[in-house]
Amino acid sequence: MRLLLLIPVVLLLSSCGYVAPVEMPSGPGFLIGLFHGLISFFTMILSFFTGIEMYASNNSGSWYDLGFVIGAMIFYGGGAKSR
Repeated sequence: MRLLLLIPVVLLLSSCGYVAPVEMPSGPGFLIGLFHGLISFFTMILSFFTGIEMYASNNSGSWYDLGFVIGAMIFYGGGAKSR
């Protein structure tokens, strides 16, 4: 039963992982990086089977990188699981 509930949730979350060319003057920033970090696991799985990229290559630089790392740390648990 849990698997039947988990599949739609995974598909819903991973459907947001497509990195299309962004029409922003400076590219994706901190908040987009944070979001991409949060969905990085699902995007990685999809990148094996489709042309989806896990990381926005046209990002705005260090702010996007910081957001991506913080989002990934939140999703994967950061250092809290090292205990």
